[in-house]
Amino acid sequence: MNNSDNLETIARQIRGQVVLMSHKTGAAHLGSSLSCVDILVALYWKILRIDPLNPLDIMRDRFILSKGHAIAALYATLAHKGFFQSSLLDTFAQAGGCLPEHPAPQCVAGLDVATGSLGHGLSIGLGMALAGRIQQHAYRVYVVVGDGECNEGSVWEAAMFAPAQQLDNLFVIVDYNKWQATGRSNEIMALEPLKQKWEAFGWNAYELDGHNMKTLIETLQNVPTNNKPTAIIANTIKGKGISFMEDDNNWHYRIPDEDEVKRAFQELGL
Repeated sequence: MNNSDNLETIARQIRGQVVLMSHKTGAAHLGSSLSCVDILVALYWKILRIDPLNPLDIMRDRFILSKGHAIAALYATLAHKGFFQSSLLDTFAQAGGCLPEHPAPQCVAGLDVATGSLGHGLSIGLGMALAGRIQQHAYRVYVVVGDGECNEGSVWEAAMFAPAQQLDNLFVIVDYNKWQATGRSNEIMALEPLKQKWEAFGWNAYELDGHNMKTLIETLQNVPTNNKPTAIIANTIKGKGISFMEDDNNWHYRIPDEDEVKRAFQELGL
């Protein structure tokens, strides 16, 4: 098994865990969680400099899942990576548990900020990146935002400020799955041309297949050092990995029943 195959296996396992978490707890946003799994695996296995055994190291890279409604995918990723015991995933979205349906700061190791109030994550990440530069710390900051989240004006305020400050330690990845809660993203707001928008704001900008981890990793590893922040438009599929969920916005809120969990696991080879 080569390295790429191994990452694909990890992604399938995480997708299965996310489906199971949604079924057990009745938590929504399954489609949104599945679309960003490959991005998370690429980041946590190949890009982020974070030690699960020392998650508060001042020199660690920072990661923010600004689309906090997809937190099930990040919880499953952190558990698989060894930040906390996988048994904790059974407490997801449960009263008294430490894995709330929208993340809280330090609710578990590896989570720095609360997100889910859309439009805030990039500004928080920008502040972290600016602080790192002022303190002469070499860490990098990565923020995953949703395409629907780009409706928020605060995203574009941050997008203007980061190039003005020449924050080349800041990276944003747009999980561009083409849907938001009530419809197609580009029918609700005129996002396109999204890559060119980020370029016009002064960012290095790339557009790629958000499910091709090899391309995503190579792109992030070869960003030029040119005093510009970097935006990656990752074209993804909502519900990715499970045929009857893919590109079906009903899975923004639907909860899988027991039979659908079994079908999902069969497709994932679990």
